[in-house]
Amino acid sequence: MAADLARMRDRLFFDGDQAARKLSGFWVLLVLAAVIASAGVVGESEATVIGAMIVAPLMTPILGTMLSVVTGDRANLARSLGLVVAGAVMVVGIGWLFGLIAATPVIADTNSQVAGRVYPGLLDLIAALATGAVGSFALVRSDISETVPGVAIAISLVPPLTVVGLTLESGAGRQSLGALLLFLTNVGAILLSGLGVMKLYRGFAVARRKSGVRRGFAVGAVVTFVLLLVMPLAVATYGVVQDTLERALSRWHLRRAGGNLRGWLYAILYNRFLSDQQRLRRRGPHGELSEDSEIPGVTGGQDSALEHRDLLRAFSTLPEEQRSVLLLIAVEDLSYEEAAQVLGVPIGTVMSRLSRARERLRRRMDGKIDEDGPPKGTLRRAK
Repeated sequence: MAADLARMRDRLFFDGDQAARKLSGFWVLLVLAAVIASAGVVGESEATVIGAMIVAPLMTPILGTMLSVVTGDRANLARSLGLVVAGAVMVVGIGWLFGLIAATPVIADTNSQVAGRVYPGLLDLIAALATGAVGSFALVRSDISETVPGVAIAISLVPPLTVVGLTLESGAGRQSLGALLLFLTNVGAILLSGLGVMKLYRGFAVARRKSGVRRGFAVGAVVTFVLLLVMPLAVATYGVVQDTLERALSRWHLRRAGGNLRGWLYAILYNRFLSDQQRLRRRGPHGELSEDSEIPGVTGGQDSALEHRDLLRAFSTLPEEQRSVLLLIAVEDLSYEEAAQVLGVPIGTVMSRLSRARERLRRRMDGKIDEDGPPKGTLRRAK
């Protein structure tokens, strides 16, 4: 175990002769991962977001924080925590910048990638604990390190932070808090499960504690942090659980006799969760209606159809020379000079015919012209 601790220190801590090289690689990869994740969320591309999860190096300082607690290394504890906080702030900023250039607001109502990351629950904490345990186990056992890409995909760190920035820029503050809660849940789960794995592998007993960090206090702080996260997660999950029990009672007669009751309830709970996520992804933009809100009306299109019919009828009654001028000027968008060249008449004649055509159409649409005669109330002068 002592050799494994030395290997993990070299892999997770940003100190020693390679500190500058490790830090430069960390920041370059994190910036690229934030850009990829932001583009994937805005474009609703699952494959792009998964690529950002694999590239993102944010799990390294989180596991470094866990190992610093185990070894009692105050300097690396402060350094790892600082990298986590600074990296998170930078990713949120990049997400906010992408929100500025997005054509539409990037919120849960219109974006499936956002909808899946702003409503965390206890299931997310359970999944994060299991995934964090796998990541810590892969860290301890060098022979199964090939599972690390799968861990990076399973536990999402950078995408929720980009969603925080995108929703903040869109003015959806509550959704930003939900995405931030998901990120903190994943961080707390990695720390807690990592400490548990190290305890099982006797990492606490083998590691030589350095002065300055009280292990008991640090472990207690991690446990308290996770317990504080449980409360908002439980509140978010309560509605789902209550609906699950209601569905179970209403379908009790469908339950298979002698079957696994717990498994049946979990199946209902899981299907309820999936239904909520799918509904959030399908629905479009919506707003709340109050007593003062005016319900928008929808026209049937009959009025415009009748007006279009009357216009065509009025146009057909125009003399040929007036119809030609009106088509060239109003429909083909020719200038007076171009219309005059096409018709072979002076510009003044074009302007005169156009004026008479427009006036006749206007009067006909106003009902002031008989079907087969001149305007009502006018006399035709005979010469």
